[in-house]
Amino acid sequence: MYATNVRELKKNPSRALREAEHAPVLILKGSVPHAVLLHLERSLAETEGALRPALAAALYRDGVLSLGAAANLSGMVLGDFVSHLGALGIDIVRPDETTAKESADLSTWLSS
Repeated sequence: MYATNVRELKKNPSRALREAEHAPVLILKGSVPHAVLLHLERSLAETEGALRPALAAALYRDGVLSLGAAANLSGMVLGDFVSHLGALGIDIVRPDETTAKESADLSTWLSS
């Protein structure tokens, strides 16, 4: 993936467009990712269909959307979306403040 900052993008937008033909171009504002430039080789509907699962996975990973809401946004059925998250290495079950107690309760129940 090619990355460029806003200053370089202003100087040479053609290079960013050429690079986008091969892979998404990351636009940095300072040293922070700010935007992504995509080449729309196919129809906009096909591009949107490819981006929805990626956007949904990122929003789920960041805790913005629940699993069901993210699956709905992705346009995938829940099982397929869970598989998609697994392929990306995104955990479905997240530990929280109750995890230790629940684990202990489960261990007690399994040992009886």
